[in-house]
Amino acid sequence: MENTTTPAAVTPASVAIRYGLLIGIVTVIYSLVLMATGLEQKPVLGFVTFGILIVGIVLAHKYFKQNHGGFMSYGQGLGIATIMGAVIGTLSSVFRYIYVNFVDAEYTQRAIETARAKLEADGMSDEQVEQAMSFTSKMMATGPLSIVFGILASAFFAFLLALVISAFTKNARPEFE
Repeated sequence: MENTTTPAAVTPASVAIRYGLLIGIVTVIYSLVLMATGLEQKPVLGFVTFGILIVGIVLAHKYFKQNHGGFMSYGQGLGIATIMGAVIGTLSSVFRYIYVNFVDAEYTQRAIETARAKLEADGMSDEQVEQAMSFTSKMMATGPLSIVFGILASAFFAFLLALVISAFTKNARPEFE
């Protein structure tokens, strides 16, 4: 008797979840290193996270095309990246929530103090600094709702990146084959 099992179909969602988990773990490890070393306030190092996301999207698109005869539509590329972003956002947001609330409870206060020092060094008046710090404190949500915002923000940024990336990585199946 022959083994007639077929391999599981590679769908945009399955690729997005696979690569979302992989890139999410890389992002969490990178964030942990930055937070543990106190380098998370360096803007240049924050852009590395976007680089990781871009590489992840490109690799996911490549994998999908390899398993679909070299074809991927623009919409499939957008879908893969958006779901990836949501998965990455879930992992990153849960990690950040646990880290900020249970591992390093002073993290938020240190971040606020660092922001205040930067604003003062930039020559802002006391009134401007207080106004900016009031806004910053409101935006630094540390409760469970921060997880939802993190997921939505990551999915949104992945979608925005995919608008450009998918234009380059797509390879639509010909209409008349």
